Amino acid sequence: MQTSFSKEQLGQMDKELLIQLFLSQQQQLEEMDKKLQKILEQLADSNRHRFGRSTERLDIPGQISFVNVNGEIIYLLNEAEAIADQEPDEEEEAPVRKRPVRKKGKREEDLRGLPVVPVEHRMRDDELQAVFGPEGWRELPDEIYRRYLYIPSEIKVEEHHVAVYEGLSSKTKVKAKHPAYLFRNSLASASMVSAVIDKKYVNAAPLYRIEQDLKRRGLNISRQDMAHWLIGCSNRYLSLLYDFLHEKIYEYHVLQADETPVLVTKDGRSAGSKSYMWVYRTGASYTEKPIVLYEYQKTRNASHPREFLKGFHGVCITDGYQVYHTLEAEREDLRIAGCWAHARRRFDEAVKSMPKEKQKESIAYLALRQIQSIYREEKLLADLSPEERQKQRDLLLRPRVEAYFTWAKQNLGKVLKSSKTWNGLNYSINQEKYLKVFLEDGEIPLDNNAAERTIRGFCIGKKNWIMIDTISGAKASAVLYSLVETAKANNLKPYEYFKYLLEQIPEHGEFEDRSYLEDLLPWSDNLPAECRQSK
Repeated sequence: MQTSFSKEQLGQMDKELLIQLFLSQQQQLEEMDKKLQKILEQLADSNRHRFGRSTERLDIPGQISFVNVNGEIIYLLNEAEAIADQEPDEEEEAPVRKRPVRKKGKREEDLRGLPVVPVEHRMRDDELQAVFGPEGWRELPDEIYRRYLYIPSEIKVEEHHVAVYEGLSSKTKVKAKHPAYLFRNSLASASMVSAVIDKKYVNAAPLYRIEQDLKRRGLNISRQDMAHWLIGCSNRYLSLLYDFLHEKIYEYHVLQADETPVLVTKDGRSAGSKSYMWVYRTGASYTEKPIVLYEYQKTRNASHPREFLKGFHGVCITDGYQVYHTLEAEREDLRIAGCWAHARRRFDEAVKSMPKEKQKESIAYLALRQIQSIYREEKLLADLSPEERQKQRDLLLRPRVEAYFTWAKQNLGKVLKSSKTWNGLNYSINQEKYLKVFLEDGEIPLDNNAAERTIRGFCIGKKNWIMIDTISGAKASAVLYSLVETAKANNLKPYEYFKYLLEQIPEHGEFEDRSYLEDLLPWSDNLPAECRQSK
């Protein structure tokens, strides 16, 4: 088809042909403009991911609310019930930086629980005599200066001498009572293995760095030995508590789930094949006795959550992954709730990929404002009981939620298909059923952020060690991350807690009775005081 014409050719065309030619080229220009806008959006989003801030806060000086009047969405600016981020804005810079005011008593609060090592500084009598002479002196109350004292970790060899006795005639032998060992003829101890767990699974240090650090301290322990210790302790001892917590998690009404990819090099598949670490945790509203459980699987299909959740009856909050919706369709005792943070995230990306002068005129911006109004109202209900929260949600939040979905459906056809704004609107509309579930139950959180925060520790570690070598290592990591995150969620000190577990479980490991595990749960009153963080 000819796309360019000379002045003489255009002059010879009749009016109808010129109109058709103009309309055709106008349509082509519109399509090219849409494609250009999409490319610019993708480029801006790529630059934002590479160079920009990761915060999702909406930088808005004004306020907005909305109502649904006869099917039409009306926006109200600067109203008292306007919205803001659910989380306080920590990145906004004040015009003038003021010196922070120290909270009264904060130093005492910071030092509470730390052991005190008195260090005396006295003058000799001859020194005092030289200062005061014949007039004499008396001693006043000491001036006290406090400083932190840091003592680097000290490693020693603990040598156990176990007395052995033999009868004179019967030749019967008996040994004095002594602590159970983790592995026969191994130098591994509860304290040493717990230190490795703390460095790797709490502080995200890969084994080769731990090996180098120990070598600088004069201790030669290979990363292979440490890996064997971790896998062995996980399989023999700590997996018992993991399974016990798996049974306990079924007692809760609301769970949250998420998953993240991980590379496992020796899993019988081609190089680069993705495996997945799944995480399940108790709902964010359960601040007492929280449980976090990881599970390693080679794939992301429905069989894994189907098996893990087979004894669970209640509500599970997810990010919209279809696998969970399949499970809900299979069972009458399982409900799936959606995540409003995922709905919001798409619009946040869309707004940040636009030029600043166009952001506030965009549909994505208005979508963000509406979702934030839902978060603002939800934040005001945080201290209510689940029953009262559900009533207030029905009264205050349901109209806003219904208005948002009505607005989204009205505006889906007004934006470029496959753009970030279109994806955001389309996601919300497709997930409407699941995003509304929280309105029916006061125990259901608005989003799945708690699960995402839980899995963040694993993701940080993954950036350091890149991949897991074997399937047994991946399964051991799932058990260890589970107990680490559960300990942290229950305000325990991970090192002290694991040391206690590895001292106690080997004493009972050969017995079928598992009732002793009740005393080892992270919220047990029978845990030693040193396992707990000072409040």
